[in-house]
This record gives sequence, structure tokens and C-alpha cells, in this order.
Amino acid sequence: MSASPHIPVLLHEVIAALDPQPGDVIVDATFGAGGYTRAVLERGAQVHAFDRDPDAIAAAAPMEAEFGERLALHPARFSAMVRTLAEAGIASVDGIMFDIGVSSMQLDQGERGFAFSADGPLDMRMSQEGESAADFLNAADEGAIADVLYTYGEERQSRRVARAIVAARPLSTTGELAHVVRKALGYRPGAPKDPATRTFQAVRIHVNAELDELRHGLAAAETLLRPGGRLAVVSFHSLEDRIVKRFLKDASEATGGGSRHLPLQEQPPAVFSQVSRAVRPGEAEVVRNPRARSATLRSAVRTDIPARKEAA
Repeated sequence: MSASPHIPVLLHEVIAALDPQPGDVIVDATFGAGGYTRAVLERGAQVHAFDRDPDAIAAAAPMEAEFGERLALHPARFSAMVRTLAEAGIASVDGIMFDIGVSSMQLDQGERGFAFSADGPLDMRMSQEGESAADFLNAADEGAIADVLYTYGEERQSRRVARAIVAARPLSTTGELAHVVRKALGYRPGAPKDPATRTFQAVRIHVNAELDELRHGLAAAETLLRPGGRLAVVSFHSLEDRIVKRFLKDASEATGGGSRHLPLQEQPPAVFSQVSRAVRPGEAEVVRNPRARSATLRSAVRTDIPARKEAA
């Protein structure tokens, strides 16, 4: 794993939202380097930590030895947390936290192929198995690539970039992909944002099915949280935050205004309450940890209403 220090984003705010107490059972859905997990364990709670990246699980051995049975590591996607915890004899938990997206350790490892800051294999797989970024970009047709770039990277010139990628195939490294995108869009050194950023984000989200994973993970959290249980979700771009915001809005609206021209429709009772406003890092945190700049935290508290059918 990377030797670079990993700084959990909005750590104080996440812990305040979860308010872990001694004996509580908390799920860290995205273990990474374990910063949130350590803070929860130091408050006396138990943690079930999930990560699909085998490197993250392997690097957690010292923390596992330090905290013993209070830390359980699960090498699995967080969308599988209901089934995985059921196998461990756990039907409900007191809190669940998510830190969505690629981790700083993955970005720092050039050989993982997540970033163009260092040339490496065009991989991007969090789980290190299945279709890689190179597999997708070298086999998909131009239209499919353009759709991914537009949908997940919000790349307005997605067709131009897709056309350039197909013309340059086969691609095998992050440097090659970045060069193709920059040439297609025009690259001015010193510009505030590298034009390849959107393409890398889009391909990574596609390869790891990140947005579907987030939707399934939120539904799993609704099923697992006991009444009074707390949910905290940190996201890093608008696509993720939009999903979290919509989920909490739909899950917390016990009544709806509707239209005065239509009959009043009965609304389902709220399964979450105390939904927070978007919490963003302060200037001091951004200076200390530039990765925090785009972070947004949303939190909520589970009510005693049974989980909706679509979440079960």
C-alpha cells in the first residue's frame, strides 16, 4: 500500500453524526486505510469493515491485531452487507458509514491505474478482478464509450473523445489514455483542470459499477439499521451526492404536498428522520487535506418504520 499518509475526510463530522457508544455495532462500508474505523473503535464500539480491495484488507492486519474481536474485516462489496452480516449472525446495527469513490491509497499506486499522475497499467479495478479499463476501452464500440463518458464523466465532448480512443487502440497505460484525451480536447499546461480528469472518472465508475453499488449499499443500510441507528455518507462528486440526496429525500418524506388539482395521495411513513443538510469541509481542513475540497457529508437517523420493499 501507499506510504503516503491517509487523512479521513470530515472525520470529526462523521463521528459526530454516528455518535458511536461503547458496545455499539458499526459498519464501515468502505474501510480503505481504516481512519474512520479506528476513530469508532477508540470510542469503544465494534466495527464490521467492508472493502472489495484485497490490498486494503491485507494492510488492516495490524489494526485487527490491535483491536481483536471488536474489529471484523469482510473482503466484500458493501452492497452485500446484509447477506454477509447475516452469515455472521448480525441482523441489525447501530450505525453505518460510507466514504464513496476511489481511495487515496488506490490513487497513489501507479500500478493500480486509477490516475494519470503516474504512468501505469490501464486497470482501475477496485476488486482487482473482472473487466479492466483497458478491456473496456479496447473492446467497446464508440457509442458505448461515448455514453459512459457523458453519463459518468459529464464530458460534453464525449463523442470526440470516444472517436479518438477508438482510433488510438489498443491502449494499455494510463499515460496513453491521458495523451489521447488531451490531444482530442486540447491541453494547455497550467490549466486549472486537466481535460483527462472527466474521462478517467467516467471509466473508473463504469468499470467498478460504482453508482449501482452506491444505490444497493444505501438500500442495504436501510434494511440493517435498527430504530435510532445512524447513517453517514461522504461523497466526492455531484453524481454520487445526487443519489444520496434523492435516497434520503424519498426515505424521509412522510407527507407530500402533491398538486391541488389532483386527489391527495397517501404517502408512506418516513424510514429516516433528522436528515442533515449538506456538510462540507472548512478552509482549514482543505488546506490540510486538499482531497477534502469536493467532499459532502449527509446523515440521517433510522425510524422504527420497517424498510421499504425495494430496500429489503
